Parts: sequence; structure tokens; C-alpha cells
Amino acid sequence: MKDLRERLQAKGVHTLLAQFTDIHGVAKGKLVPLAHLDDLLTDGAGFSGPSIAGTGLPRTGPRAEYWARGYASTAVAMPWMPGHARIVCDGWVDGEAFDACPRQVLKRATERLDERGWHLRTGIEPEFFLLKHEGERWLPADDGDRLDKPSYDLKALPRQRDFLQALHQSLAGCRLDMLQIDHEDAHGQYELNFGFDEALTSADNLMLFKIAAQALAEERGMVFSMMPKPFANQPGSGMHFHVSLWKGQGVDGSNLFMPHTPDGAANPSAGLSPLGRQFVAGVLAHAPGLSALAAPTVNSYKRLVVGECLSGTSWAPAYIAHGANNRTALVRTLPGRFEWRLPDASANPYLASAGLIAAGLDGIERKLELPPAQDDDLFELSAAELRVRAIPVLPQSLDAALDALQADEVLTAALGATLTAQFVKLKRQESLAYQRHVSDWELQRYAAAF
Repeated sequence: MKDLRERLQAKGVHTLLAQFTDIHGVAKGKLVPLAHLDDLLTDGAGFSGPSIAGTGLPRTGPRAEYWARGYASTAVAMPWMPGHARIVCDGWVDGEAFDACPRQVLKRATERLDERGWHLRTGIEPEFFLLKHEGERWLPADDGDRLDKPSYDLKALPRQRDFLQALHQSLAGCRLDMLQIDHEDAHGQYELNFGFDEALTSADNLMLFKIAAQALAEERGMVFSMMPKPFANQPGSGMHFHVSLWKGQGVDGSNLFMPHTPDGAANPSAGLSPLGRQFVAGVLAHAPGLSALAAPTVNSYKRLVVGECLSGTSWAPAYIAHGANNRTALVRTLPGRFEWRLPDASANPYLASAGLIAAGLDGIERKLELPPAQDDDLFELSAAELRVRAIPVLPQSLDAALDALQADEVLTAALGATLTAQFVKLKRQESLAYQRHVSDWELQRYAAAF
């Protein structure tokens, strides 16, 4: 602790951001003077438990207090907040690891991998919008971003170079491996690609990205948005996961999803190893329940539909299928890894990752067989063709996804009883509020119609 304090002081840090993540995937925390680093790493910073969404903690007694306990290895100075360093925290209650802390949920999932000597690596690709709010309207922050097909637009991208370069430099200063940035398929939409890291670290990094992007956008009079689908006539924001399973670390590590020839040489042309195929089979088998974790808002299900958009397709999966380099499938298989295309930008990275691990391990433990690969453009197939191929449809509403989650014993066991109950309760309330809301569309269509 003394060495860490001196290293942070040498970087001009005087204050710690003790940060944890709530059930919705929102960063929470408080500021702690560097002088109290020891307290944060041992006992933690105290919070009112029932004030945190999804804890279900009481208002009185020892379990009313939520302690966010920091981890020294996560301490990093934040360039966009001079003098401040973030420390990632887990939730503790009454002296024990809190079972409904999303980060604790993922740690329990990774422990199951540790028992086998394995670890999951994920490379996360968050998409987001830069918006502005004018009166009652939400609009792209860039007024000139109006191309019919805006993908990879090199006219709009430079206009946001100040924000994007500040974001890149800030994250690089935090040792995050950011591979590339591009303009995505919708007006005002961008995507970042991060390098592979262990699942827990990837989730921690994703939260740091959100904290940085929100602050840097606000400084420039913009709103950083990870709403899945803010505009009805344009694509929504996904948060694709590139996934591989490894044994060992560093140069001695081996990718368990990489297929091999009989003489032991890597064989990328074969796609996935038998173990990788079993893992993906588990992900497909649990896709309905995983939808609640990977697409956790009512708005999410405006993204998970088939239909035309400005760029020609929504790029969001609607069918439970896999295919080699097939971006119209739920799982896009690649040499030694796969891309899980279900998650959207609103997903809690800890819960989505924990569900992914539980589903994949179930596939391995039951030695599930993959259904036939789909090489066709699934958006071009008719409903009859999809039925003939026995390709299921993803849940088309949050309620349907929650029904599937509650019926999925593998996923609910991974989440734990407390978090499952709180997640379902909050999301049912969200769905009911949405159903009871009277929208402008309804007023325009029905107010004078009858």
C-alpha cells in the first residue's frame, strides 16, 4: 500500500475514485482522499445499501451498509481528471462478499474456469452515439452527419477528432489497448475496438471507457449515449464480444478454441476446436435467457429485429444461429474465437460475461452438439425457410427474455438468487412502465381517429 501511495503521489494523484458498478451497469462511487488508501483497500468505502439499485438491502441493521472494497492492481490515474485515480471496487456486506454485486457474480463465474486451469479472454466492441438535446428532440451532435450510408464516413469522423483523440489519449494513458475507432452505420454513431483481455479486466476496462467518454463528451457540450436504439429508422448500438478460452498465461498460454491437425499444428482454417464448438452450442442453447442480460432494456428489443435501415441492414441478430464469418447470425465463428453479437450497448458487462461463461461451460459439460452452420444471409430468408431449418427466433420483448431467464436454471444459478430476484423485479417494473406510457406516436395515430 505504501508503494502504491507513493507511485500515485508521483503522478500528482491526491484523490481516489472508489468505483463500483450497479445492477444496471452504471458506474457508482465516491471520492476518497489518497491519505485513506489503506482504508479503501482493507475495509472499503461505506454506502447506504438500499440507495444502490438492485441490492435489495434493508434500511436498518448490519446489512444496511454496502462496503465498496478496492483492489490495488486496478489503481490508475485518470488523465481527464488530473489529480484523480480510479480504483475498482467489489461489494461487501456484513463482512462477506455481496452475492448481488455484479463484479462478484463475474468473479464467481471465472472461479469455475480457474478450477480447470482456464480463463476466458474477451475483446469488447462498444458502439455509442454522440448526441445533443434540443427542446424535446434528441439529435446527433454533428449537424453535418447526414449521409444515407454513413458507415466509415471520413467526413464526419474528423469533425469529432477532438473528442475521439482525447478519448484515445485518455484510455491509452490508463493502459487500455484501443485498436481502432470508426464511424458506424447511424448518424452520430461510433465504435471502439479493444484488445483481448481476461473477462474481468475487460469488464473493468469497459466501465472505465464509459466514465471517460461521458466526462469528455460533457466537456464538449455533447451527450455520450449507450442507448441501444435512439433512432427508429437507423441501426442501434451493439457491444459485440470476441471470445476465446485459454489455458496458461503469456507465451505459454494455449487457445483452447483453436483447432489442430492430427500432428498437433494449429489449423485456423478449421474454425473452432471441438471444445469451442461445445462452448458455442451452450451459448446458443441459453440464448433466450442470455437475452435478458445482454439486451436488458425495453429499447433493446427495437434493435433485435430484422428490417431495412440506412445502411441496408440492422446488423443486429434476430435468429439463434451460428455461421463462419456470418454477421447476420447470433454467433459469428472465426479461427480460434467467436463473436457474440447479441449484447447491446446497455448491457452490464459483468452480468453479460458471467452469463456467457455459465452457458458455455454448460455446453462443455453436456458435450452439446452445434446445430448446422448457416452460411446464408439470414435476413434474406423467408419465415418458411427459417422454420424448415429449425432456426429459433430470439425473444422479441424484454418480458419474453425475462421469462426465459427465470426458466433457465443454469443462468439463474450463475447470477445467484438475490441478484436474479432483484434483476427480474426491476426489469419487470421497467417493462410495465413502458407499457403504460402513452407515446407521441399513439397520440398522433389515435387522438382524432375515431
